[in-house]
Amino acid sequence: MLARAVTHALVGLEARRVEVEAEVREQAMPAFLIVGLPDRACAEARQRVVSGIASAELRFPKGRVIVNLAPAGLRKEGSGFDLAIALAILAASQQVPRERVEAHASVGELALDGRLRRVGGVLAVAEGARRSGLSHVLCPHEAAAEAVLAGIAAVPVRHLAEAVAYLRGEAEARPVEEPAAAPPEPQPDLADVRGQERARRALEIAAAGSHNLLLAGPPGTGKTMLARRLPGILPPLSPAEALEVTRIHSVAGLLSPDHPLVPRPPLRAPHHSASTAAIVGGGPGIRPGEASLAHRGVLFLDELAEFQRQTLEALRQPLEDGVVAVARAAGRAVFPARFQLVGSMNLCPCGARGDAALQCTCSPQRLAAYRAKLSRALLDRFDLTVTLPRSRSHELAAGPGEESALVAARVAAARARPQARRTPEADALLSRAVDRVPLSGRGRARVARVARTIAALAPAERVEAEHIAEALSYRGGSHE
Repeated sequence: MLARAVTHALVGLEARRVEVEAEVREQAMPAFLIVGLPDRACAEARQRVVSGIASAELRFPKGRVIVNLAPAGLRKEGSGFDLAIALAILAASQQVPRERVEAHASVGELALDGRLRRVGGVLAVAEGARRSGLSHVLCPHEAAAEAVLAGIAAVPVRHLAEAVAYLRGEAEARPVEEPAAAPPEPQPDLADVRGQERARRALEIAAAGSHNLLLAGPPGTGKTMLARRLPGILPPLSPAEALEVTRIHSVAGLLSPDHPLVPRPPLRAPHHSASTAAIVGGGPGIRPGEASLAHRGVLFLDELAEFQRQTLEALRQPLEDGVVAVARAAGRAVFPARFQLVGSMNLCPCGARGDAALQCTCSPQRLAAYRAKLSRALLDRFDLTVTLPRSRSHELAAGPGEESALVAARVAAARARPQARRTPEADALLSRAVDRVPLSGRGRARVARVARTIAALAPAERVEAEHIAEALSYRGGSHE
């Protein structure tokens, strides 16, 4: 007897339809085979499915059971195929209606006692099911709120026995409504930052224009404090952007069961020991890296010069293209990665450089090696560079600074304004700067973008020479 169940395999963020074909031959020698290019986790479904079916007080066929995951040329990775495999076997052994199984997409990992466990990528699987014409997806109870974001009816089940009862018509599916937005989490406030007016101004410009920002200076000057307060002055994500970000976090298995939608720009701050694959994506399963998890948000690299140079160089392509293309022997995947890069670094390895109260002990050779970790091509991609001095005592003793809410209101207003054109005087100043600074073609374009943001914050109807001059003041300097 032959039966089919439908599930989906993830290739990057793309869900590809997989038909789980199960053939049961009761009179043949007992065997249980899974074919169709499963990885180790998928092949181990044999033990989970056998135990899960027994725990649900159902009958595992005694004869030869062959499960084929089609198409056979697509590698199947992970444990999310367990539920579909179990249902296909039960349908082939006439324990559940075959037509009911084929009419639903199925996703979930089976525990040995038959419980359904959540897996990553349920949102992408649900979207794939909807595109293929299915109207329902069977999924673990914890992932139901995530599945309905795809615009499909989710059938939440806690146990394999519940899934079987529903498919037999013995139990009704509990309706799952689209989840409500999570209550806003408290964000670090800019009011906590004392002094550093120039850096605060650069942070506001970066937020208003989605510019990359490099903060440099001695330890204790507030670089990390400022960087972590950038998401708090960014506007909330639009519904389409929120779904796009949620899809990435779903594949990475990072969503909350109760409030899966990601409504605000994410902040990702990986440690400098992170590998290149962890930052840009890849690995054996081709999963999104920190650059993609920061999509529509902020990627903060603290101690920038301590990251591996090859890892930093790998960020150059997504900074320009807004995507990460990962190619492996197992396949190729494209992940969105349109993020704001914020870096912080000391001016030298010992950290004393730039601090009037300390004496730098770095040799010229050590200092040169430290600077060589950051290529000019990477530094050129920072729109704003600010060197932070150590705050003076009267600045630290002063009252709270301007609150994030006030800055966020100006940022939102600036983003809503149309782009202003440059005046002839602004054009002339920008042209002179190309030779005098000097500026590369990319640098010239980035200065012009920053100047437009400054004009929008003013607000001004035209980009004036003064806006170009301020934008030029943020080019380079900290790494020299």
